[in-house]
Amino acid sequence: MGRFVIAAYRPKAGCEQQLLDAVGRHAIVLRSEGLISERPAHAMRAADGTVIEVFEWLSTAAIERAHSNPAVQALWAEFGDVCDYVPLASVPEAQHVFSEFDALPG
Repeated sequence: MGRFVIAAYRPKAGCEQQLLDAVGRHAIVLRSEGLISERPAHAMRAADGTVIEVFEWLSTAAIERAHSNPAVQALWAEFGDVCDYVPLASVPEAQHVFSEFDALPG
């Protein structure tokens, strides 16, 4: 059974474009490693610059496999250099019944 995830990435100062580049490759890498479904991943930006990504892991086991996958770990290291992972609840838009975000190219 698939597992949807909503991730929130707050860019570090001066790293906005590097974060967008990493997010643009994220689903491609995860899918090429057989970890996420063929459903489209979606990326959007909050008013404060936080990038929100929504995608579907194939399973809980796939999530676990990602944590030992070299290609995924290399990309996640890039994420760690350019952003902080934040709870979705810390994004102001998430406080609304209908949260609106700016669409990002995908």
